This record gives sequence, C-alpha cells and structure tokens, in this order.
Amino acid sequence: MRSRRAQLTIAIVALLLGFLSIVQLRAQAGGVGLANLTSQDLTTLIANLNQRNGQLSAEVDTLRTQARDLQQARSLGVSAVGGLREDLASIRLWAGLDPVTGRGVTVDCTGPMSADAANDLINELRLAGAEALAIDGVRVVASTVVAGPPGALSVENVALGSSFQVSAIGNSINLTAALTRVGGIVSQLQVTSPNVQLAVSPENSLVLPATDRSLIPADARPRL
Repeated sequence: MRSRRAQLTIAIVALLLGFLSIVQLRAQAGGVGLANLTSQDLTTLIANLNQRNGQLSAEVDTLRTQARDLQQARSLGVSAVGGLREDLASIRLWAGLDPVTGRGVTVDCTGPMSADAANDLINELRLAGAEALAIDGVRVVASTVVAGPPGALSVENVALGSSFQVSAIGNSINLTAALTRVGGIVSQLQVTSPNVQLAVSPENSLVLPATDRSLIPADARPRL
C-alpha cells in the first residue's frame, strides 16, 4: 500500500513539473505580460522558477528512493516469511507431525534381533541423512526407542515380532552405502547375530505416516 502511494505521489509531482514548464514556456512565448517587467523582475522570476523546479526535482528523487526502499523491504519480508515457513516445515518433519512422501530405502529385518541392534540400525540411518523414519508403519521421532527381548520387540507400544520393516526417506545411495559398508550394521550383525538377516532395498516412493504420539505429556494436560 505504501509503495503504491509513493508511486502515485511521484506521478503527481512529475505532472506538476510538466505543468510548470509549460506555463513558463507559454509565458516566455507570449511576451505580453513579460513585456512590462523590468530586467530585475525577469531575473527574479526565472530564479524563482528554477528554485521551485529544483525543489520539485529533489522531492521526486526522495520519493523514488522511498519507493525503492519500500520495494526492497517488501522483498525482504517475503523472503523472511518463506524462510520461516521452511523452518516450520523442517521442525514438523523432525517431530513427525505430518505424513511425508519421498525416495529412500527399506530394511527388512528377519530373525531374533536385539533391541540394541534395532536402535543401532535407526541411529545409523539418521547419521546417514535419513529425513524421516518408520518401523512397520509407526513413525519414529526423536525420543522413539525400540524395546523388548529378541524376537519380541516393540516400538511405541506396538509389537514388532521377529520380522519387521524399517523405512527411511532420504538419499537412497547414501543410506544403502552407510548400511552395507564394511564395518556397518549389516556386517556387524552377520558376525554377532548370524540368525538375523537385513535386506536393504532402494525405493522410489515411500509414504510414512505422521506420529500419533501427543506432544503434550499426560501430566501436563489440562484436566476437564
């Protein structure tokens, strides 16, 4: 709104400059009214016109500067809003508040995997750049922990059993390389838990649900 007002003011001032210039030219061309003026009067008249034209030109320059500053401020404001929206989207993604779709990998886990090994697998994927994770359709958030004895694991109070699938959205090449590298989680389990098998598969499209965990602790919720 302020930018439009500044542009409108600039236009009005420009019209005034043009009008005064036309009046000055007509007065000089007519010569009737100016014929009776002395040289000193004419000099004073010209000086006044030049001074006024200079003032109007300065006002036009000032208004143009203000309009440019307002436009820049508006652009910065739009950029700031866009940045805040991106930050909010990242926070919601990290907190698991929204479903997410993208490329990534799936890891089919078979056998009596321990809770520590399952948590190591999740951490390995996070360190490799996984943007979002889920275990058998249960969204993994920052505080999610796999628990239970081997072959009877659970996550977020959901039983996993002896076979379950971990889904990770991110760069499938990096995620696969991190899991299957020498000394990685796959090779470690081959030595420590030969009965556990991990099958890593790149995926072109994965859909991970939002978490159903409340962000407000039960003891902090208002009582009705």
